[in-house]
Amino acid sequence: MRALISVTDKTGIEKLAKGLSDLGIEIVSTGGTYKKIHEAGIDVIEIDQITNFPEILEGRVKTLSPYVHGGILYKRDSQSHIDTIKEHNIKPIDIVVVNLYEFQKALEKGDPDNIIENIDIGGPSMVRSAAKNHKDVLIVTDPSDYDELLQRLKDDDIDLSYRQKLAMKAYNLTAFYDSVIARYFSQLTGEESQYKTYGFKKESELRYGENPGQKAALYDDPFVKGLMENIEVIHGKEMSYNNYNDLNPALELAQELGENAVVALKHQSPCGVAVGENVYDSYIKAFECDSQSIFGGIVAVNGVVEEKAAAKMNEIFLEIIAASDFTKEALEILTQKKNVRLVKINFDNESVKEEIRYLNGKVLIQDKDFGEDQVEIVTEKKPSEEEIKDLLFAQKVVKYVKSNAIVVAKGMKTLGCGAGQQSRVWALESIRDHFKDRDFTGAALGSDAFFPFPDTVELAHQMGITSIMQPGGSIKDKDSIEKCNEYGMSMVFSKSRHFKH
Repeated sequence: MRALISVTDKTGIEKLAKGLSDLGIEIVSTGGTYKKIHEAGIDVIEIDQITNFPEILEGRVKTLSPYVHGGILYKRDSQSHIDTIKEHNIKPIDIVVVNLYEFQKALEKGDPDNIIENIDIGGPSMVRSAAKNHKDVLIVTDPSDYDELLQRLKDDDIDLSYRQKLAMKAYNLTAFYDSVIARYFSQLTGEESQYKTYGFKKESELRYGENPGQKAALYDDPFVKGLMENIEVIHGKEMSYNNYNDLNPALELAQELGENAVVALKHQSPCGVAVGENVYDSYIKAFECDSQSIFGGIVAVNGVVEEKAAAKMNEIFLEIIAASDFTKEALEILTQKKNVRLVKINFDNESVKEEIRYLNGKVLIQDKDFGEDQVEIVTEKKPSEEEIKDLLFAQKVVKYVKSNAIVVAKGMKTLGCGAGQQSRVWALESIRDHFKDRDFTGAALGSDAFFPFPDTVELAHQMGITSIMQPGGSIKDKDSIEKCNEYGMSMVFSKSRHFKH
């Protein structure tokens, strides 16, 4: 038997080569892999000895040869194939061990010439050839498979199912690799083709999904350096599917609101949000918005959690506290509870620009909602500068609340978040009914979509709310505007709808 080994990731390669050699398998190799195996004192043949041609073009051409691909691709049960390789003096290659150039690392460095040079040609070609002919050729692309390969060879336990498993891993690798390259060129040109490719790499298995009966895993998108990139869990239990799913919108909103923002979130929807003078101030305000729902929820902090804030957070049970960092004193307090998950986040990373939703047989892809709200005053009364700040704040929060959504805010803190109602006025009613003793006088109201009727304005007036922001665009906009004028309220059109379904 003959094995061809050509790898970028050389983890465990000496052990593999020695194991193959000890089994009497002849080894052929290329470039740096050949050098590493040779220096380990293992018999190895350099690739140009079988191709009868030197590596050229700075290594761009070394395995693209019929002496390589013919030896991989010929059918062992076809007499015509056997006759052909004998005629051309091509020797069989029975094992192919290949992994690919580090294109992703080249992307991170950002040098365009280096990026192009790290598009592997020969490697994927050999992987595809060997995987296509997997009935006769073993294709190994993952260093974690080396030990099993050697053991199976020793035990003469190479069956079709094992060959198919290796082929599956091989084709997934090349598909993943090509997807990253394709996305690079889409980003480079700003153009899209009719095909949309995404490559995800499994990071970890999760205990279960949304419910115990559902399997789940966490995958990394290596092309996107988003908020979840390099997330660091520094204390607490393993993160669950629901933890990750809930943490994501909390982080996005905290990033959008800026420094010192604190977002308390429960079941995918904000329950308390504030931006204060410091993290402690913001947390107190966010907590006061809904001190009941925050229990067992998630808190995202765009800033450093210090001792004073940590002490207040530690008074209740929180599933996750995610922040830019934690002081030593804060950690001493928060780590007293073994189950709370403490997570460090880099808020300087970019937010992702697309959202993907899998349907039953179809996939929806859309741009993220980064629409900037305008300020078009449409009533006789103009909002004050403080009210405009609160209106814009409420509109940022409402983007993250399930539709139909209403957010009431004052002093850069939420007074209530009404989520997921079939009627817009019901969303406001839920705030009124849930916080019956709360003073909403002088508060601002943000709505994710236009008012089809003036009933929301009427209820807002009854609650003491004095200023409203909504996108506008209803055929009955005039009714709501006139109702605001009647009550001496101000209304602003944002021109941006923020549905979240």
